Amino acid sequence: MTEPLLITFDDAVAIISVNDAPYNRMTLDFVDQLEAQVDELARNDKVRAVVITAEGLDNFSVGMNLKQLAGGIEQAGDPNVFFDRRLRVTAAIENMGKPWIATLFGYCLGAGLELPLGCHFRLAAEEGAQIGLPEMDLGSVPAWGGSARLSKCVGRDHALDMILRGKKVTGPEALGIGLVHEVWPLNELKQRAMDLAHELAAQPAAAVKGVMNVVVGSEDRNLEALLKAERAAVLNTFGTADQQEGMLAFLEKRKPVFNKR
Repeated sequence: MTEPLLITFDDAVAIISVNDAPYNRMTLDFVDQLEAQVDELARNDKVRAVVITAEGLDNFSVGMNLKQLAGGIEQAGDPNVFFDRRLRVTAAIENMGKPWIATLFGYCLGAGLELPLGCHFRLAAEEGAQIGLPEMDLGSVPAWGGSARLSKCVGRDHALDMILRGKKVTGPEALGIGLVHEVWPLNELKQRAMDLAHELAAQPAAAVKGVMNVVVGSEDRNLEALLKAERAAVLNTFGTADQQEGMLAFLEKRKPVFNKR
């Protein structure tokens, strides 16, 4: 049987790929393996950035395999248990303290957008991308946190426009509303995501984690709480090898080399 998820490593970057081309459905087995990999990556100090992509160049993901929905809920014993698990996995990605970069190309629908919304950077293809939450066309609503995260990402008006109309946006349109950070030609997209991942992985790991602890979820905390989190992040970098390297590189007028062990 083909593995639903592939994982490879390139120095400090982990690459997770949905392995169900051309549609790259997020099956029950995919979620099982993703949860396990997210847990391992969180504990692996050698990994400092993660790219999530998909096999081929046709589609990132058309979402979950709807034929498995009833069976998955029955196996879980309760719809809340079934959907809570998916929310838990996405939250673990969002709050890991390591940057995740998603590549959006072809169809990115349902879970194929909801999972990237839990990532910290989203890069889209300049051509061919169809990005949306089409659950309204199925008589339902997004169930992996899509309506909540999309509204936080692009604002109420754009979120309602996309969800209530079952609207799909292109890569350039997604860039225009703040849904993605960069747009690249399809044949460059995955490499550009890797370049960004290596750039982020080269930053001082403790400082990256500290900033992410402050910024991720900042809209739900008041200024006093954010300032306390920022101060904790600052103090956590004091005396570290990376802080000493940064200071020395500044004095020596050279580029610092972080994460040396």
